[in-house]
Amino acid sequence: MNETLRVLAAGDHFVLPGLITRAVAEEVREQPVQVDELMLGWPLEPFGPVAEVTEASDAEDRLIEALAGAEVLITQMGPVTERVLASTKSLRLVVVCRGGPVNVNLDAAKARDVRVCFAPGRNAAATAEFTVGLLLATLRRIPQAHNLLAGQGSWQGAKYYTYENSGLELEDLPIGLVGYGAVGSRVARVLCAFGARVMVYDPYVHHHEIHGLRVRTLDELLRKARAITLHARLTPETRGLIGARELALLPPGAVVVNAARGPLLDQEALCDALESGRVSAAALDTYAHEPLPPESRLRALSERVVLTPHLGGASRAVAEKAARIAAEEVGRWVRGEPLAHCLT
Repeated sequence: MNETLRVLAAGDHFVLPGLITRAVAEEVREQPVQVDELMLGWPLEPFGPVAEVTEASDAEDRLIEALAGAEVLITQMGPVTERVLASTKSLRLVVVCRGGPVNVNLDAAKARDVRVCFAPGRNAAATAEFTVGLLLATLRRIPQAHNLLAGQGSWQGAKYYTYENSGLELEDLPIGLVGYGAVGSRVARVLCAFGARVMVYDPYVHHHEIHGLRVRTLDELLRKARAITLHARLTPETRGLIGARELALLPPGAVVVNAARGPLLDQEALCDALESGRVSAAALDTYAHEPLPPESRLRALSERVVLTPHLGGASRAVAEKAARIAAEEVGRWVRGEPLAHCLT
């Protein structure tokens, strides 16, 4: 390519347009490039399903206008619908700055010979660290103690220093990891460093060496673990993977942590287990419905739960990695090299 490459950096308040622009400029130095920037609303504004794509910003019209003449689109939340794709004849490459292009109509892209790439692994380290943070916060009741002292000016959080109310420590604690991918494997390494007794269940991973003890069945893991963390991908097979039956297999007083995907866990069954005391505490960063509905039963269980609004992947490094991975794909495309993470 010798002519100027037109790129639209449709960023948002997390993956900033400027981050994308700088990454493209560093990666594509041999090609004249014009990068136009568009700021979308997510994640500071509500978002949801748009037409036939999901987890996208409500910005079809703005995206259509901004795409005029662009050959490449880099975005995290832009709704790349059939209507958007049909509006431009110049678009040849879409790179999504996230682990999966759920905001892209892949069938429509294939029909128009538009290549669609994504950015796997960009938030694995951040999510793993956040998972361990949730586990520590839950085991030692850090948010509850903070709220009592800082929020209410009460020293009543000192009750967590009594034997009956004190939490568990990671050293020697049997912890079960459901899933051993990019996030789960990192969590396992960190927990092993704490001295936890890590167990892993993942029928799709066949590494000869893992950090922890491999168990053959999910039931075996649940019966032995005093805390579990979820790291499985959301598929038709894993939806509702941990339900009432599975929670009942846990030892009394177990702890549940989910910073993966909300639908992996039956929230109503979890609430039942929390109310009965079968599960002593839980930490959730993802939910069956997001944002978490005001009427959710979880809100009434604040003494036993730690709730965060899907922040596991929210680190500055993640935004920078996502922009860099996207720019690297653009560089490969410009040079005629095979694309590393392409779905069309």
